Amino acid sequence: MGSFSIWHWLIVLVIVMLVFGTKKLRNIGQDLGGAVKGFKDGMKTSEESKEQANEQIPQGAATAEKTVDVQAKDVK
Repeated sequence: MGSFSIWHWLIVLVIVMLVFGTKKLRNIGQDLGGAVKGFKDGMKTSEESKEQANEQIPQGAATAEKTVDVQAKDVK
């Protein structure tokens, strides 16, 4: 009962095409594709800016932020 056959999906597709029209569906597809492309480009520029920021930080400064100064005591 929970699964749909291919015929159910084809009927739904035909109804959607009749309601919205092919031109509107094409525009929705182009908008969605543009949004996905913009998201991917944003992720690439974000990764590139992180890499550039890591290259600009001196090696000693990067490790100094991660180290913690502690004083060890011998317990007898």
